[in-house]
Amino acid sequence: MKHQSKTFLFEEEVKWDFAGEKCQRQVMGYNDDVMLVKVKFEKGGVGSSHTHPHTQTTFVAQGVFDFTVGNETRRVKQGDAIYMAPGIEHGCTCIEEGLLIDCFAPMRETFI
Repeated sequence: MKHQSKTFLFEEEVKWDFAGEKCQRQVMGYNDDVMLVKVKFEKGGVGSSHTHPHTQTTFVAQGVFDFTVGNETRRVKQGDAIYMAPGIEHGCTCIEEGLLIDCFAPMRETFI
C-alpha cells in the first residue's frame, strides 16, 4: 500500500480541514482503495458542484441538504444516502446544519 492511515482515529485527535465556506472536512481512515471522510456544514454551506474519478457514497448523519447528482436534485435528511458514480457531476447545499459521511473508492489523494 502506498497510503494508509493509522488503525484507530479519534475525533478529538484528527484535525478539521477547510472544505469551503461554512464547510469543514475530517479524514477518518483510508488506504489506497478506500477513504472515509466526515464533512460538517453550517446552514447555507455549499458543496460546490464538481466531478472526480472516484466512486462515492454519502450518508446523511445529521441535517437536511439539497443534493444534485447529474441532472436530478433531491432533498435528503438524516438517515438518507446518495450514490455517485465515477465522473458524475454532483454538489449540495446545506438547508439545516448537518454532517455527511463520505466514502470514496479509491481514496482521494488530494485530501491527505
